[in-house]
Amino acid sequence: MSERSINDLPEGYVAQLELADGYLPTDKDEYMCDEHIEYFRRRIEQWKEELLKESNETIENLRSEARDVSDEAERASRETENTFELRTRDRYRKLLKKVNKALRRIESGDYGYCEETDEEIGLPRLIARPIATMCIDAQERWELKQKITREG
Repeated sequence: MSERSINDLPEGYVAQLELADGYLPTDKDEYMCDEHIEYFRRRIEQWKEELLKESNETIENLRSEARDVSDEAERASRETENTFELRTRDRYRKLLKKVNKALRRIESGDYGYCEETDEEIGLPRLIARPIATMCIDAQERWELKQKITREG
């Protein structure tokens, strides 16, 4: 794990670290240095804002629809659309939980390290999936265990 801890900062403190335009974490820097942490924090916060916005739009779409449609075909079509909207909203809700967990891991200083092994998750994996909580090996073991459990 990293020697430094964000826990040393005052509660509610938001880092204002300057990152160059187009900054992308690389292996040239120390793993999970301040710049890496700030990059991922900003990226995850932006993702969270987008998810919340899209979720609110979904809710507004469902609220704004006229409910009393007399044509059965139109009613069936709207029900299908509503079902799709609700599934999308449920996916956003689950994703928001993972996003919030990633932000808590950043605050605690655990971000970027595998929950199972404490090994580095790796920059390429985090860039591809910023909410990843396990390194590739641990993720593959977990998925295999899930597959065996479902089949057994």
